Amino acid sequence: MIAIGCDHGGFLLKKTIINYLDQKNLQYLDFGTDDMEKTVDYPKYAYLVAKAVSEGKCEKGILCCGTGIGVSIAANKISGIRAAVCQDEFSAEMSRKHNDANILCLGGRIIDENKAMLLSDIFLNTPFDGGRHYRRILQIEQIEKGNFKV
Repeated sequence: MIAIGCDHGGFLLKKTIINYLDQKNLQYLDFGTDDMEKTVDYPKYAYLVAKAVSEGKCEKGILCCGTGIGVSIAANKISGIRAAVCQDEFSAEMSRKHNDANILCLGGRIIDENKAMLLSDIFLNTPFDGGRHYRRILQIEQIEKGNFKV
């Protein structure tokens, strides 16, 4: 299950990604917004998607706003979330392989719809490499818990 959400700046990308998910027969929960004409606050949608992922209701998430930056900052405040802003294929791939990112953040004013589908496909289909990278994920978890030792 994929959690998906956006603000008004990412609305068109969200629609495109939902079409992609439908074509691939992937299940998703849409947390809104449902209108690009009304200005909304991105932290609400980032929170809803991040909570669904952190609580295990959804395996991964995709968030869209104007740049992808705002939703990534908000989503990363939730424990267990590793939200990555990606604008190119290499970043989308490495966010999964090396960082085990669980939320992809995209910018509706930065990338076009074709790029959004491509990055979503890479993100959703690239496995985490584990190994030495797993050690770093554990360190991130220690930072979240407030007991990271340098």
